[in-house]
Amino acid sequence: MANPSRLRAAALATTAVLLAAPLAGCSDGTKDGDLTTQKLDWKDCPAPSQAEGGGSAPSPLPNGGTWQCATMKAPLDWSKPKGDTIGIALIRARASGPASKRIGSLVFNFGGPGGSGVNTLPAFGSDYAALRTRYDLVSFDPRGVGRSAPVKCESDSELDSYFQQDATPDDSPERAQLLNRTKQFNEACEKNSKKILPYVATTDAARDMDLMRQVLGDDKLHYFGISYGTQLGGVYAHLFPKNVGRAVFDAVVDPTQNPEESALGQAKGFQLALDNFAEDCTSKTTECPIGNTAQDVKNRIAKLLNDLEKKPIPGIAPRQLTQTVATNGIAQSLYSKDFWEYLTEGLEQAYAGDGRVLMLLSDSMNGRSEDGQYSNITAANIAINCADEKPRYTVDYVLGKLPEFRAASPLFGDYLAWGMVSCTDWPVAGAADHPDVSAPGSAPILVVGNTGDPATPYEGAKKMVDALGKGVAVELTYKGQGHGAYDSKNKCVQGAVNGYLLDGTEPKVDTVCS
Repeated sequence: MANPSRLRAAALATTAVLLAAPLAGCSDGTKDGDLTTQKLDWKDCPAPSQAEGGGSAPSPLPNGGTWQCATMKAPLDWSKPKGDTIGIALIRARASGPASKRIGSLVFNFGGPGGSGVNTLPAFGSDYAALRTRYDLVSFDPRGVGRSAPVKCESDSELDSYFQQDATPDDSPERAQLLNRTKQFNEACEKNSKKILPYVATTDAARDMDLMRQVLGDDKLHYFGISYGTQLGGVYAHLFPKNVGRAVFDAVVDPTQNPEESALGQAKGFQLALDNFAEDCTSKTTECPIGNTAQDVKNRIAKLLNDLEKKPIPGIAPRQLTQTVATNGIAQSLYSKDFWEYLTEGLEQAYAGDGRVLMLLSDSMNGRSEDGQYSNITAANIAINCADEKPRYTVDYVLGKLPEFRAASPLFGDYLAWGMVSCTDWPVAGAADHPDVSAPGSAPILVVGNTGDPATPYEGAKKMVDALGKGVAVELTYKGQGHGAYDSKNKCVQGAVNGYLLDGTEPKVDTVCS
């Protein structure tokens, strides 16, 4: 059976609730309310809070050092910089090389939105060992996430119900039920997190990062953004173009799309990944256990999902594997080619009436631990997206768009189309149709697109390059599978990224890695 620990660790990098005690705090000795003068009180990191995903305190570093954590004060409302503050949880690993070679801090955001950087960076820290030779590796829980004034919505048992619901309604009663359940979730967010909800937009997090740059003592922000982290990085570059240092965007969000266009793009991206998975399984010399041809694999998956809508099968007791949970688990497995073996195993077992592996995959995406507790990734994800996104979609609008979504993906089309109603009853207005990332005057930004990326389709990289503006972006293409490129371990990609971040060497124009 699939390894739960490995799945949970890998899920931290993708794309949610207990209020935890704050980490070791920063000094109160700011001058005249100037938060840029605060001194961070770095201490060995405790175990992650449940809101961050739980688990053990990060292991010692290979050279005998330790991961250190602190909390930075930031304004709750950036329009009132001397008003109430919140704590932004930080983590770092000091540079391993000589002090004379140190460039500064390299700040990571691993995406989501809603992922805990404090929990994720140690899980993947060894992947960035080369970068640590000249940088302090730094990450953080963005506002609303983990230990940084976390958004809290529903209880663990309520979230179990939320994720079991029918997310692809077929008739009026089912549509009403979906809308009512979504409204119930959104009302719980307002009840439990009313103070923070208006202040979790990406522009707020970008301003936090510029404060972080100053508090860390850096003249420029050196940055590595993955998935949603590329959107955050683009917004930062728009707001503070002169403060951009060496920056890399990997698994690139298309900044020109509204939520509908983004959902449709994901439908196409996940369908492509499913097609590639099916071709891979059936092209091997050994027999594919889940189908004779690629089309047969996809037909059997479609039949499984249709059967689960009528009659769920046992999952992880006492929960049942529903159509929604299975679809979510399949989507999770397409984030990385490393997960394809788990998808094969999960489908093979589901066809035999055992839904545990697909449910485990779904749980890893939703931030559910084996003891039934959830991180706050779902609450934070919805809160940040709804704060960013201006459109609010109606049932009638989604119904009109279903044919287009189904043409993009017979398997994921309905699922992603109906996801557009998640902000319909949100208590805070959204900021814009799409983010502004134009950054004239910024230092070069390395933009890495993956041709087989399901969650942030490859076309988004070129759109980001164009939106950043002439002379800002340097594009690199990776012909691979999965979400992102650097963590694929492809030597060409890693060599280009490391060369830029460590030495300032830009890859040649139109470089393609495969």
